[in-house]
Amino acid sequence: MEKRITTPLTAEKVKDLRAGDSVLISGTVYTARDAAHKRLVDLLDKGEKLPIDVEDAIIYYVGPTPTKPGNAFGSAGPTTSYRMDPYAPRLLDIGLKGMIGKGLRSEEVIDAIKRNTGVYFAAIGGAAALIGKSVVKAELIAYEDLGAEAIRKLEVKDLPVVVVIDSEGNNLYQEGQQAYLDSLK
Repeated sequence: MEKRITTPLTAEKVKDLRAGDSVLISGTVYTARDAAHKRLVDLLDKGEKLPIDVEDAIIYYVGPTPTKPGNAFGSAGPTTSYRMDPYAPRLLDIGLKGMIGKGLRSEEVIDAIKRNTGVYFAAIGGAAALIGKSVVKAELIAYEDLGAEAIRKLEVKDLPVVVVIDSEGNNLYQEGQQAYLDSLK
């Protein structure tokens, strides 16, 4: 089932999403990968303010290619999410609601998703140019020294994703595999 959501991503919106749902996201999405995540958690450890407000926010694990003239953003393929697993529970615990990436997540992240009414989306690998076209505006927010991995604030329109882990912990990767195996019987 295809759904449309607009940020901020509140707990009420998250509760309506189920593993396997196709979703088109519009609104604000932040970018950050592992180096930026480490810096964010280091700031939390020091009791300092983050450069972004993660409350009801979505972070997309992406390091875009250089932006071509006339475009707001470069190609935007998802990064493997497990690299953010050491940091994601901490961010979920302070209000982050959504994460976009690809691949499996740890049990600690899944527990934090359930505990905090969060959601994990997958972006389609191999569709980076198409995904990049969903970005209508991009602004560098923090950590310019990280280059493509700096934190950016994106304004997106109809960014295509799939719910992989919903707020109840249902996991499309497991359910899809089981459905396939059941179909072979």
